[in-house]
Parts: sequence; C-alpha cells; structure tokens
Amino acid sequence: MAWRHLLNVVGAVIGAIGVTMLVSAGVSLIYQEWSTAVWITVAALVTTAIGLVLWRWFDRPGELSTREGFAAVALAWIAIGLVGALPYLFTESITNVTDAVFETVGGFTTTGSSVIPDPGALPHGIQFWRSFTQWLGGMGIIVLSIAILPLLGMGAVQLARAESPGPMPDRLTPRFKETAKRLWIVYVALTAVEVILLWVGEMTLFESVNHAFTTMSTGGYSTNAGSLNAFSSYSQWVVIMFMVLAGTSFALHYRAMRKPRVYMRSTEFRVYLGITAVAATVMIVGTWGGSVHDTIRDALFTSASMITTTGYGTADFGLWKPALQIMIVGLMFIGGMAGSTAGSVKIYRHEVLYEASRTDIRRLIHPRGIFVARIGKDPLKDDLVEAVQTFFLLYMFAFMTGSFALAVISSIWGPNLDIVSTVSAVASSLGNVGPGLGSVGPTGNYLEVPMLGKWLLAGLMIVGRLEILPILILLNRESWRR
Repeated sequence: MAWRHLLNVVGAVIGAIGVTMLVSAGVSLIYQEWSTAVWITVAALVTTAIGLVLWRWFDRPGELSTREGFAAVALAWIAIGLVGALPYLFTESITNVTDAVFETVGGFTTTGSSVIPDPGALPHGIQFWRSFTQWLGGMGIIVLSIAILPLLGMGAVQLARAESPGPMPDRLTPRFKETAKRLWIVYVALTAVEVILLWVGEMTLFESVNHAFTTMSTGGYSTNAGSLNAFSSYSQWVVIMFMVLAGTSFALHYRAMRKPRVYMRSTEFRVYLGITAVAATVMIVGTWGGSVHDTIRDALFTSASMITTTGYGTADFGLWKPALQIMIVGLMFIGGMAGSTAGSVKIYRHEVLYEASRTDIRRLIHPRGIFVARIGKDPLKDDLVEAVQTFFLLYMFAFMTGSFALAVISSIWGPNLDIVSTVSAVASSLGNVGPGLGSVGPTGNYLEVPMLGKWLLAGLMIVGRLEILPILILLNRESWRR
C-alpha cells in the first residue's frame, strides 16, 4: 500500500470535518456565546488546515485496492477521533486530552460513552458538536464524503465497503455514489421528521435537533444528565419509534417508500421486531409493579435502546433483577439490521450463523442428505458463511481480550473496576452501545475509568464501528508489503 495515497484520503476527510465544526460555531453565535464561537472557529481552521496540507501534499489516489480502502478508512477514523477533540480542548469544556478524545470517539462511533456528568452545563455550541459528531458518524463520514466530494470518487466502493455497517453495502443503484446520496436523503428526511415531532412536544428546537441527531444515529448523547428520563412520555414514545426506524436498514426504508410491503417481506426485519418485542415483554414481566403505562414504556424503551445500540435511558436497569441485566448485556451482542446505523454484530449475521448451524446439524443427522442453508428463499454462499463465522470469532476474541486488558489496567492503575463494570464496559464499547452496568451504568459515566482504560475502550469503539477488519488490515504487516 502507498502511504501517500492513504494520507491524501485522510486529509480530505479531516478537511471535511473541519468545515462541519463551523456549524457548531454558528450555533454558539446564535446563543451569543462569543468566546465559545471563536475557539470552535479556531479549532475548525486548524483542522481544515491539517486536512488541506495532507490532501495537497500527498498524491491523489487512482483506483484504490480493497486493502487500501480498508486501511484508508481505519486511518481516517483514528484521525477524526483526534482532531474532533479540538473543540472540547480549545473551549476548555474538557481540559484533559484523554477525556476529550474519548468523548469524541464516543460521538463519531455513535457509542455514546461519556465522561461529562452534566451535558446541560456545556455551552450550546459544544452540546451541538457532541450531537453532530454522532449524526455524522451514524450513516458514515466516508459514505457522506463519497456522496458530496468528487475527490473521493476513486475507489468509492472499497471505501464504502470498509465503512458501511453490515456484512456488505446494499447498493440501490449501479453507482455507489448515487446509492450513498439516496441513503443520506432518507437519513436526513427521517431526522427532520423527528425534529418536528419532538418540537411539537415540550422540547425546545435546540433539544429537538440534538435528540433527533443522536436518535437517528443510534448514538444516545443527550442534552440532559437524566437522558430521556428528563422529558415527557410523549417525547419518549417518539424516540422509541425512531430508534426502531434507525435500527432498520436504510436501503429497506428507501425501497418501502414505493412498496411499504417490503418491510414484512424482509426476514431480517421480522426477526428484528420479534427480538425487540420478546425482550420488551420479558422486561415488562420482570419489572411489573407501579404504573402500568410507565412499566410498558420503560420496557419498550430499554429494549429498543439496547438492541439498536442507541444507549438512551429512562430507567436505571442497573437496579433490575440479575436475569434482566444479563438479557440487556445479551442485547448488546445482537444489534439492529445490516445497513442501519446500529452497532454490534447485526441481526443478519445472527441469521446466517443460525441457519448454517441448523444445516450442519441436519447433515449430521442425515449424512447422505443434501441440505442448503437459506435465509428466506435465498441460499447462503459458503464464502459468506465463512466470512460471518470469522467475524463472529474475531468479535468474541476482541471482547474477551478487551475485558482481560481492562481488568488488568484497572487493577494496576485503579480504581479497581468490578467484573460487572469491566465486562459490560467492553461489551458496550465494542457494540457501540454506550452505557453498561455497575459503575458505568445508565446513571453513571466513564469518568473514573483509568486513563489507559479509556484509550483501550476508545480503540474498541473504533474497532466495533468499523467491524474489525479495517483495523486488522491496517495493523497487518503483510498489508504493507509490495
């Protein structure tokens, strides 16, 4: 791979991020936060300058190879995690570099893990930047760049394949650039509808925009320390609906604009709704008592929030029965549909694993039989099954080694996190969920995690958002041999 080509792509993406910071500076101006607006503008200029230098200094790539596309995306996401921290540092909203990078990575990867106890105390421009990073990261920064920046047109499929959530990018048109535009149109349209519906309730326009950004991206950052618990039941029901929509494939949304029946024809969509409904029912039974409406709403909200990896909270599930907490951690390993903004493994991969396992068992029972694994009417190709099995193995390996590493770090540098906090923090970071259990639960945050532990978790957030392979290719020695 050619470093010069990769740095050219990284520079273009960094420059684009610098330009988006100006929107946050504009928000500060609206609220007459003059000092904040100035420092965010400075951060934007510095970021844009870095991007332009890399873009102009290094060669523009021709057609990127697959491995170059994966490596470029991995480098770009690491870079934006660093430069995206500048608005926090320059405005002194966060004074520690580690915490600023952690908050930024938690934003762009749509994990929602935070070190800020009370987001409402931040300047409006910084609150907006937190939410905006999640909205940009939700559908994909590279995919957005492909849609609007001709300079990233070369190797677009390789870049999109490396960044798109799910086993493969779902192409609505022969040209991926057109597909990216259509997916972003759906994304923007759903965000706008949610803004209006939330604004009709008790939320201000500012709160509505921020929560729409972090709902559609399944990010979970809120403008309140109490998350959605600080708002009315109407707002919570609206967010439940849009969390479910955000966890659904955006390509499916686009197709449903003409034929709404395609929703229920999708096996993956039916499984997704089924798991969400079953989990909510178990939560309702397990938390029964008090207000019937509140119990049902909290169960549906928590179920949708966990399976879509949004991470919002209306109830402190850290106080629920152990069986329910185990189920919540289980939901962190499921995720929404492929092609949605949700994180984690994804429903489609679980379907592939289930059907492949079922077929293998049938072959053992009937050695002479001929069985083909299928999802719906479509047969599963052997290379797809192998790719999904490899991904799941790597995902579980990352989870286990990450849990061990965080346990070692916390035992040496302190504070010593308990096993529940440690394991759930790693599962949440890798699955891009946000809250875990114990000290990092829905009423806590990641402020007390050791510094090295925050860097580890930030790395796991990027690994989970890019679904492992781009990072492995970037770190693999053989990738750099000619």
